Amino acid sequence: MLQFVRVAFAFFLFFQPLPASAAENIIFITWDGFRWQELFGGAEESLITKNDGGVPDVPALQEAFWRPSREERREVLLPFVWGSIAKRGQIFGDPDRSASSRVTNGKKFSYPGYNEMFAGLADPAINSNSKIANPNINVLEYANRQLGFSGRVAGFATWDVMEFILNRERSGFPLQTGWTEIVDPPLTPTQQEVNEMVRQLPRLWRGNVFDVVTFRAAKEYLTRHQPRVLYIGLGETDEWAHARRYDLYLEAANRSDRYLQELWELLQSLPQYKDRTILVVTTDHGRGLGRDWTNHGAQTIGAEYIWIAVVGAGVPAGGIRKDVETTQSQIAATLAMCVGIDFNKPFPQAAPPLPLDLVAGEK
Repeated sequence: MLQFVRVAFAFFLFFQPLPASAAENIIFITWDGFRWQELFGGAEESLITKNDGGVPDVPALQEAFWRPSREERREVLLPFVWGSIAKRGQIFGDPDRSASSRVTNGKKFSYPGYNEMFAGLADPAINSNSKIANPNINVLEYANRQLGFSGRVAGFATWDVMEFILNRERSGFPLQTGWTEIVDPPLTPTQQEVNEMVRQLPRLWRGNVFDVVTFRAAKEYLTRHQPRVLYIGLGETDEWAHARRYDLYLEAANRSDRYLQELWELLQSLPQYKDRTILVVTTDHGRGLGRDWTNHGAQTIGAEYIWIAVVGAGVPAGGIRKDVETTQSQIAATLAMCVGIDFNKPFPQAAPPLPLDLVAGEK
């Protein structure tokens, strides 16, 4: 009898009926440690310096990313975010519009942040970046157990700790992290090139591969397998910030923006995704202010502030949202809601979705 109850509970937990959805697919991308200050305001003048920003060629960086107004600076740094997402979708997290977005875990660093966004809640037991399997069920794992999504969920991340955060062994979906080669026979020419990059590139960070490797691997997987749920975790913005290289931090963000545009154009060229997909972009934590911009953690003032951007099928054009406070813990239920999955029913402790007011598309 007890075994029957356990089986029945598992069925209830993982096979919930799906409500009406706004999209058929969700692409979720994170830019590790990218501040709201640059997202909304572009390059910060006080950091385009040798002392505080570690910039070796100040005039070159000014020419590339400094402009007279806040709007011009953010548009030259992130042209796709401000030319497409802001016009067609919604962006949360601008404190200047009474719309702060915060982490609730109090730790203000990566593992607690990723757990909060994927599990929908802050877990006080998660207090380090150690490679320990996450006990909390994540939204990607839950989606992979829903009818119509099983076998159509995948994840790619630059940081090797993500396989523990998303609990690879338990989650059951393809997940590639760090300096690992693609195993997806028969390999396409692009996949072979990615594996060659993994073998040949210098390992500047032992646990974090360059963004281009992860992005190219994810893009090829999308083209080849067309998953309904895809996660891409980019990490160079955080690595260059810790190294106090504001020039390389901005350049990494600018490349990430180009990756978004490249991915979006690919999505619009494929019938499976065109006008059927929602793109969500966010970060795992903020950073400090002024010279403390390189840091984040429980004692770092301001590192609790993040941002969230959403665009795609059924997402009304709202631009920069104002007068709405949001949290990182709302991301999990939002990702699920976008493709018609109710994450809050089996996990009532998770935060509710973001107030997107989705409009269901035609099926």
